Amino acid sequence: MDQVYLVCRNRVIDNIHEYNVYVDQAQGYQGLQKALEMSRDEVTAIVKASNLRGRGGAGFPTGVKWGFMPKNVTDGPVYLLVNCAEGEPGTFGNHEVIERNPQQLIEGIIIACYAIGATAAYIYHRGEFKFAAERMQQAVDDAYAHGWLGEKVAGRDDFRLDIYLHPEASAYICGEETAQLNSLEGYLGQPRLKPPFPAQAGLWKRPTTVNNVETLAHVPLIVLNGADWFKQYGSEDSAGTRVYCVSGHVNRPGNYELPMNVTARELIFEHCGGIWKGRSLKGFIPGGVSAPVLTEEHLDLPLDYGSMAKAGSMGGSGGVIVLDDQTDMAWLSTKMVDFYAHESCGKCSPCREGTYWQQNLLHRMMRGEAREGDVEMLELVSEQMAGKCFCPLGESSQMVVLGAMKYFRDDFEAYGSGKAYDGVIPMRELVTIH
Repeated sequence: MDQVYLVCRNRVIDNIHEYNVYVDQAQGYQGLQKALEMSRDEVTAIVKASNLRGRGGAGFPTGVKWGFMPKNVTDGPVYLLVNCAEGEPGTFGNHEVIERNPQQLIEGIIIACYAIGATAAYIYHRGEFKFAAERMQQAVDDAYAHGWLGEKVAGRDDFRLDIYLHPEASAYICGEETAQLNSLEGYLGQPRLKPPFPAQAGLWKRPTTVNNVETLAHVPLIVLNGADWFKQYGSEDSAGTRVYCVSGHVNRPGNYELPMNVTARELIFEHCGGIWKGRSLKGFIPGGVSAPVLTEEHLDLPLDYGSMAKAGSMGGSGGVIVLDDQTDMAWLSTKMVDFYAHESCGKCSPCREGTYWQQNLLHRMMRGEAREGDVEMLELVSEQMAGKCFCPLGESSQMVVLGAMKYFRDDFEAYGSGKAYDGVIPMRELVTIH
């Protein structure tokens, strides 16, 4: 299966980040022009019919999400929040889009704002994305200069729109949509209780839609070419392409934009050149570290949302992390739990205390100081977190451990029998649980 460049068109059109190149060689702003000839509901209907699902992690149908927004709001502003935080380890697809093809993202944002009736959009991006922010700001400035933003978009009296860039302080929790809303308002980046959902009371308690960068970058081509054109790629469950970010033990890591019915075997062994150093596969994580690990028996499953869910994992952010046969899954779980414990906002006790217990148990095992029953205790703590956390962060941490134990329990049992980590990567000392 060949790569198909819909959002990574920078691979086939040089300098597509420049406004003139985007317009002259990439049908730039033709999708927006077509959208403005339709009603707002008609634009939403096309996106809904395309079966475009959010590429940020949950995979919620984009057109359905837009349809939740109230119609003909006249009592105040309506917002679009663009989730460009991309804090999921193993995920770097948005980074290429915002650096190399930002004009298409801006066009997608404007179309989305037209469809939902938004008057302002905020691009919430990682603070480290300095060069990417400059590229996005230039694309925003170009859109203003050519009449696609401002008081009268494309000369229309009924559509005004402003776009603002907002850097964040690189807190992983702010990738969760309601924590992102809090952060943008100047509060602690902690999730909100739902309901109300953002479409009812989002940014500054106004109707708000939150969409991911890759999701919005698809929109101009869907509107321009139609829903059926988009559905020729991918599967019935998950239409279109997505950027799979492959890292770990492969010969050719990187971003690969492929139809969503590509199998893990095709991605890893054909596009990425197989496992490095002539080794064999132990497992792979299909959707960033939030997704439970899968094994060789899952290689021939499509990497779409439905197939991954049936296998007990998830498509998530599209970050595919490949693990060779020498990977210690207990050590890998320790590194992942370290991340979640560090990034926990502390709002709910199952996450705050659960990640602490997971972390300390795993570190005690790595030091060769495991006590009888520690493996069972780690499993019990993780199970008690499941379904009880305020947001997906704590749920992800428990899935890391339980997912690894499901297929590789022997790696954990070895530490429970007194093995210590070999020290190739030093583990920092933590307080021992008594």
